This record gives sequence, C-alpha cells and structure tokens, in this order.
Amino acid sequence: MGVEPENTLRSFVAAERAGLDAVELDLHLSKDGALVVMHDADVDRTTDGSGHVADHTLAELRALDAGLGERVPVFEEVLAAVSVPLQAEIKDVQAARALAAVMLERDLVERVEVSSFHDEAIVEIARLVPGVRTALIASRYDGLGIVERAVAVGAATVCLNLRRLTLEIVEEARRHGLRIIGWVVNTPDQLRLVRAFGLDGATTDRPEIRHTGRLTA
Repeated sequence: MGVEPENTLRSFVAAERAGLDAVELDLHLSKDGALVVMHDADVDRTTDGSGHVADHTLAELRALDAGLGERVPVFEEVLAAVSVPLQAEIKDVQAARALAAVMLERDLVERVEVSSFHDEAIVEIARLVPGVRTALIASRYDGLGIVERAVAVGAATVCLNLRRLTLEIVEEARRHGLRIIGWVVNTPDQLRLVRAFGLDGATTDRPEIRHTGRLTA
C-alpha cells in the first residue's frame, strides 16, 4: 500500500478500513521456516536491516523496523488482523508447502487465493490443497504464452502488468474462462484502461481510487 509501510499489519488494516475488496501480500520463508510477509527476497529496501530473508531467523526479522515502527509480520498475524479475503503470493515450492500446511490446518480455501510468478509453485499448492484458487502472475511475457501457461497449471486467474497488456491476450484469456487482474493501477488513467479492457479487477497501492472500481491493495 503506497500510503503505509508495505507488507505490514498497519498497511493491511488501513486497506481494509479503506473498503478495498481484498489484500495482496507476499510470502518468504525465514531461516527457521516461518511464513514471513515481505515483498523482496532481502530486507534492505523495506527495513533498517540488510541481507536475505532466508538468512535470518524469525526473531532476527522481528528486531527490524519495517517502517514507522512496524515489525515484519508472519502470515498467521495477517489472518488475525483483517477479515477481508487475501491473495498470497508465493515465491517458490518451499513456500507453497509451508502455506499449504497453514491453509489446510485453518480451512482457508475460501478466503485465500494463492498467486505466483512461478508455474511450479502453482502446481505444488494445487496438489497439496484441493480446491485452492490460484493465479499466475506475469510481468514479462511473450504474447499468448501466459494464457497457455495458466491453463497448463490449472490457474483460474492471470495477473497481468498493464504496460504489457493487449486486447489479444485479454480475448485469449476469456476464451479459456480465465479471470484477469491488472497491476499496478494507481492513477485514474490506469483505471480507465482496466475498464476499457473489461478486466475483473486491479491491484493498487492507492486506495483513494477505490470508489471507481474493484480493487485489491
């Protein structure tokens, strides 16, 4: 969320209070196997620490300032902090397995959609969690290949970078019954593009445009 420190409980609570439809978050595994909520593979950009998330224990990550005094949360804390649906992005197969364990234990199939840039992570979470909703994310993609990949891994949704979106891709995705989410949508012009393409939703860092369309923070 662009108005609060990203991937913090403060930002997720603010998104829910702003009336957004869902919260998107990113998951990495700490050195001791905790599902840590952080976008980057390292802590340098978003905290006062340095180094890879995977090289830190949860206790070490907890000692960092993630902005405005916020601490690095774990996935289970987000589940308790907000009640809106979640889209959880996983970075690899190991994170998929850790997330699957939590989803099964807490019966989160209806609440949590799982997304990833990585085909193998989508395949793994679908294998482990029957009925899970999945989304394949793409930033750089070659024409209709992203649709072929999404169909191959059984994803229900494709999350597409607006800068690379074409009508041909949208039409092909629709032909296969896929939902389409555009990212990142932070301006009225970008939101108009979402509407022009007839997308199912958009991911934003700016909740102030929420009243003009269905959005995820």
